Amino acid sequence: MNIVYLNGAYLPREEARVSVDDRGFVFGDGVYEFTPLYRGRSLRLESRLERLRRGLRSLRIDYDAGAVPGIYAGLIDRNRLAEREAAALYIQVTRGTGPRTHAFQRPAAAPTVYAFPAPLPSPDPAAWEAGLTAVTVPDTRWGRVDLKTLQLLPNVLAQEAAVRAGADEAILVRDGLALEGGRSNLFTVLDGVARTHPASNQILPGITRAMILELAAERGCEIREMPTPVDALADASEVFMTGSSTEIKSVVRIDGRRVGDGAPGPVARELYGALREAVASGRLEG
Repeated sequence: MNIVYLNGAYLPREEARVSVDDRGFVFGDGVYEFTPLYRGRSLRLESRLERLRRGLRSLRIDYDAGAVPGIYAGLIDRNRLAEREAAALYIQVTRGTGPRTHAFQRPAAAPTVYAFPAPLPSPDPAAWEAGLTAVTVPDTRWGRVDLKTLQLLPNVLAQEAAVRAGADEAILVRDGLALEGGRSNLFTVLDGVARTHPASNQILPGITRAMILELAAERGCEIREMPTPVDALADASEVFMTGSSTEIKSVVRIDGRRVGDGAPGPVARELYGALREAVASGRLEG
């Protein structure tokens, strides 16, 4: 998986070069998307493109996301990704190269567009059964985390805090609420009711999160979109996380305390089974 795309050209990764004056490097001025592939087929590509368009509009970056499927097709072909059970594609669009001024450069520069393939772990039943461990950390992100921007330093620091604590994931907490993971959306089961934080500027509404809500509704498994107080995590019978690379994984310990019986619970098991069935049957769009 060595061929990448940069500003209209496909080339070996080691030959890709971006200016040190690129605003993505200088300011984190850009957006990105991550798309899982199963045998070369994208999971919920249209939803991801719409999220990318929304980010581009919000940041006022003039780029036509309609070009992305063609870019992806070129990467899939050149890297023979259809031969892999699972892989992923990442695309990043910045405002381009310009002087280091906080206001946008005028006239506008051409955006920098970089896309590349990445590995996606195949399902590991033993690892899934083992579950994840997590720690709670303060949410220090900016006020528009619903936009998938390059400004991920708070997420990086949260994940580093988890690693230093010997945990797999961080749960971000703000104003007494457990919002989401540093790399995933958060679901809890309290008093027999599954819930996830409402879609707002406080979380990134994940594509996998939306897919899980759809699959749950089809199976008669109610999930309420409502906040979860961080103190309530101690009473949860299940906690699990969803994301493009995570799919669904149960959290079995939080801050060193066992969740439920310390193993994946029935809600996570059913929804994970539904997700794997959808992928196996080729049901990759909504």
